[in-house]
Amino acid sequence: MGSLGGIARKVMGLPEPSGKGEAGEKSTTGAPQQAEAAPPRPVNPWESAGAELRQQTATGGAESGTRPAPSRPPSGTPWTPQDERSGAVFARRFGRGLVWFVVVLAAITGVRAWVIPPKAPAPKAPAAKAEAAYPDEAAQAVAARFARAYLGWDEGKAEEREQLLASVLPPDADATMGWDGRGHQDVLAVQPGAVTEAKNGQARVRVEVLLRPVIEAEPAKGKKKAPAPAEQPARWVGLDVPVVESSGQIAVTGRPGLVGIPEHGPKAPDTPTTQTDPELSTQTEGAVDKFFAAYAAGDTDAVTAPGASVPALPAGVEYKGLVSWSADSGGGDTRTGTALVSWSLAGASVEQVYRVTITRVSTSDAHRWQVDDVRGGST
Repeated sequence: MGSLGGIARKVMGLPEPSGKGEAGEKSTTGAPQQAEAAPPRPVNPWESAGAELRQQTATGGAESGTRPAPSRPPSGTPWTPQDERSGAVFARRFGRGLVWFVVVLAAITGVRAWVIPPKAPAPKAPAAKAEAAYPDEAAQAVAARFARAYLGWDEGKAEEREQLLASVLPPDADATMGWDGRGHQDVLAVQPGAVTEAKNGQARVRVEVLLRPVIEAEPAKGKKKAPAPAEQPARWVGLDVPVVESSGQIAVTGRPGLVGIPEHGPKAPDTPTTQTDPELSTQTEGAVDKFFAAYAAGDTDAVTAPGASVPALPAGVEYKGLVSWSADSGGGDTRTGTALVSWSLAGASVEQVYRVTITRVSTSDAHRWQVDDVRGGST
């Protein structure tokens, strides 16, 4: 069994025991002393064990005789280098490759993204579905037709009123709309206004109506012919008309309600005062007066600046005179001013305001001012 222990020690690379046993002493005394030389080449214990095993097999495993002392590894190192022929090499190379992969990935993506991860984007709120705008224009048109038919009646033409109302009412609606069939009232003008939207496609349309009641006079006793109807003053009234939108169409849903109209409009905001140029006003007053005279006569080409196009007024308007003219302060060859003009229209005198643009037209030896544009109103 001693030989097997030596083989095991050689395989495991352990040192041989010294000072114990006869075999050890013989090995120590019998070995020739060698002079110190270069360090011997490391002995592979696997090769030594294999050689000894082959020798024992050849001799038949005899126990007699002196066995050769097993070779001992050179002193100085308790182990011998061994060739790596297992998965250790693969594992080491794989680890190195993994480290380099991490380094390259960090360079690409940025170390900061690893240390401070980006915030997750906030979830987008679901987009609110845009509701279709209420058809204001269609509602105004239907309400205006209804108001004209509803407030205009004549006891001699009751069926005509019912037919006009039926065109804007649902099929099962009452076309008489509460009228008792008496009286006479004319609608002179209809002006649709604001649309106030409600829920479920419903809305309320404000309509302003200009009315003139007609009072029929009864004939006097003993006379067959009645006198002419008495003239009544015209008046504006408001009418709130309920409507509903269904499948893109507008219908009146029921009876309307009369409402009042303010006696005065809202207060206008204060406007800045325009500075005038007295000298230019005096120089150009004649040209402006001449323009308005041609404006009423129907021939403006001769009194307007080159390239200007100002349509003339229709027949029946007579020019009475330029009440006032003031040019705004400023500079340049194009200036603007305000003209107050008096017209004769339908037997009456009417004063109206215009904003007039004038341009200085120059020739080789002189220059003059001519009208380039004209707009009604003071703004």
